[in-house]
Amino acid sequence: MPQQPATQPVESRYTQENENGTGWEYMVLTCQPRQSLAEVRRQVIDHAEYGRWELRRSALYTGGVRKYWLRRRLMRVRRTI
Repeated sequence: MPQQPATQPVESRYTQENENGTGWEYMVLTCQPRQSLAEVRRQVIDHAEYGRWELRRSALYTGGVRKYWLRRRLMRVRRTI
């Protein structure tokens, strides 16, 4: 029986800022129950290492769907010229 290709977690991004312009950028990874936990863990680690994301929250829902909330600080560059 041929093996099905591994599916990627679904990503969505949003930002939350304070009135002074500082804040966080969030990314939510949604993983289906058929995805291997090792594969999903590897993707979360890759985002943390190479994209400077940190794991904020994780949840396991009824039916096996897993969601991971990652965040990183917004970097606003101010014009100097």
